[in-house]
Amino acid sequence: MARQGKVLFVATVYTHLAAFHIPFMNLLQSWGCEVHAAASPAEGRKEEVEAIGVTCWDIPFARSPTSLRNWRAYRELLALLRRNRYDLIHVHTPMGAWLGRLAAKRTGQIPVLYTAHGFHFYKGAPWPYWAFYYPAERLAARWTDGLIVMNSEDFQRAQRMGFRPGENLFLVHGVGVDLERFSPRPGDRPAARKELNLGHEDVGITCMGEFTATKDHASLLAAWRKVTEVESHAHLFLIGEGRLRKAMERKVGAESIPRVQVLGFRTDVPKLLQATDIFVLPSRREGLPRSVMEAMATGLPVVATDVRGSRDLVEHGVTGLLVKLGDVDGLAQAILKLARDPELRQRLGQAGRKAIQDYSLDRVLEEMASIYRKYLPKTGRL
Repeated sequence: MARQGKVLFVATVYTHLAAFHIPFMNLLQSWGCEVHAAASPAEGRKEEVEAIGVTCWDIPFARSPTSLRNWRAYRELLALLRRNRYDLIHVHTPMGAWLGRLAAKRTGQIPVLYTAHGFHFYKGAPWPYWAFYYPAERLAARWTDGLIVMNSEDFQRAQRMGFRPGENLFLVHGVGVDLERFSPRPGDRPAARKELNLGHEDVGITCMGEFTATKDHASLLAAWRKVTEVESHAHLFLIGEGRLRKAMERKVGAESIPRVQVLGFRTDVPKLLQATDIFVLPSRREGLPRSVMEAMATGLPVVATDVRGSRDLVEHGVTGLLVKLGDVDGLAQAILKLARDPELRQRLGQAGRKAIQDYSLDRVLEEMASIYRKYLPKTGRL
């Protein structure tokens, strides 16, 4: 197939691209596009992106906007864009996206798509976030040919920033969930539970997310202490990596918090979800959490904080329970309510699996294909 375009994905770290964007890179490759990626290899998973035939360029982005590494990253990204001309640049994550759009502006490369996986300025955000990220994003909006958002609050905010729905603003159903991969298979559940040492009467609760302050594992552990004081059959499993993982493990050990297992990064997430009974996500903020989508696709009821993104997915009392941000007692009571009521778990879980059908990976691929066609009009799939 003749080459149909040259596309660059930019993100702060390869872990983001590996976790969320390989299906969209594959889509573009299937159209005959040559796909490149620019990101920092600091957190790993670069090899997963390279494995699908993507040309990778290491750029030393830092997550913190105050890090001097970002000045070096900008210069290296600028040099990359001066060496290569791209038919489309698709940027992600705050620092990668902002510096990527600036470099594209400086080198005259268009069009530029930006996927906002959750604006850092949101209702209830700390004032420093508004003071820094909002003006920065208003400036970068001038260098953005198309903006993709994932939740209703960001969609409304983007319109107030001047973006126009259907013209240069697009609301998509997140990054998609593979419904087949997470489809519950009752015959596999007993073996999966045995691997986690869960007995017949035990209730497994899973939390999956990066160990950062944003995911607020600290509040979950505080709530968990209250749960274990009155419920002896509840077990908590924490899935993920991140800079605060070791601190959370030390806290569990030092405070003798019972029945908590930190499982770290896992590739068998569907099996782990199927083995457990409840999913919990106590985040302080979200864009549109795929972990919740995966749990709902598995048929698990969800306990989540009532924040942007999570409330776009979870309907209180229908597919799960929403808890006020910072309400440790409320979080504990929501977990206990589900732990003690298997019929409620089943009802909410079944409703969640039905509701999540709209967020399937196949549907999101169709949505993204439509957007890519708009910005890559010469692709062979028009």
